[in-house]
Amino acid sequence: MASMRIRSERRRVRASAWARLPDEELLQVRLCDLRLELTRSPLQPFIRRLHGELAHAGITFRPHCWLAEEWFSPDGVPGIAVPFYLAHPRLRRLERRIMREVEGGNANWLMRILRHEAGHALDTAFRLRRRRRWREVFGPASLPYPDSYRPRAGSRRYVQHLGAWYAQSHPTEDFAETFAVWLQPSTSWRRTYREWPALGKLRYVEELMTDLRGQRPPVRVRQTVEPITADRRTLGEFYRARLQRQVAGRARDVDEMLRRAFRTPQAGERPGVRAGTYIRSAKAQIRRSVALRLDVSEYLVHQVMRLVLHRSDQLGLLLRGSRRDARAPVERLLVRVARLHLDGSAGRHTL
Repeated sequence: MASMRIRSERRRVRASAWARLPDEELLQVRLCDLRLELTRSPLQPFIRRLHGELAHAGITFRPHCWLAEEWFSPDGVPGIAVPFYLAHPRLRRLERRIMREVEGGNANWLMRILRHEAGHALDTAFRLRRRRRWREVFGPASLPYPDSYRPRAGSRRYVQHLGAWYAQSHPTEDFAETFAVWLQPSTSWRRTYREWPALGKLRYVEELMTDLRGQRPPVRVRQTVEPITADRRTLGEFYRARLQRQVAGRARDVDEMLRRAFRTPQAGERPGVRAGTYIRSAKAQIRRSVALRLDVSEYLVHQVMRLVLHRSDQLGLLLRGSRRDARAPVERLLVRVARLHLDGSAGRHTL
């Protein structure tokens, strides 16, 4: 009965009403029930600006855009998925409170990402990666995407656009980043990259765009992939999954931290206090204290605590001392694990 009551309450939340809800209640609203419309959002002027930049460059192609979970341009679809939280100021505030940043949260950053994603969409629309010269300049697009990459910070073979030397992650990202630098109005890329090998890539992009000027793309699919209107998860479920993915992606580092903070039982010894048992007994106070120390939401600390509890139980870890002395070490541990998440989220961009 309780779950049925919650569902009925979610259905009654109107698009004009959820923006006034406190975070705890807003997190119970389903993504599809937000009823967001891209055309009536603050994003629309920026999309028009992107289309204007393409028109000024003589490119007739206009990528279609839709609201989804994150930034991406899908293979085979010449369009751009834009994170839903950018479509409303209330959702931006929630994103910042939980994730500590809003990817594309200011005009300059937003346009940089839109130009980058437009490069991917243009690549798809005109099947550019099939061209021999494209492969010679950027490399084969068929290379597998890496889970992570170690950039060469001093390399001048790549443009610098989105940060984290993103162009070095994959040939298709190299092209998208190079295109974005080329497309930016009033850019001084000829002077900026004058003595860089990356200048050759920019000149190739200019040559390529000259060839495409006025052409109609062969791929004109208007499909939307993973639109927010079809996502039945609540905002709480969405953020829980994101936080768990980001922290769990550093599972080896987390396990090392846990083993330093706690201990494993020795054969034949009397059982001590389980780490998980202690954390559960004091989780409300610990969660509040850690959130205040880091100036983050308790929701974020709660998800970090879930991971710590899960791994502590699986590893069978015990407190090193007594319950009385455990509070400070446990808080220090949670601060370190939370910072691991925050460091991993800073400056990210979806591959």
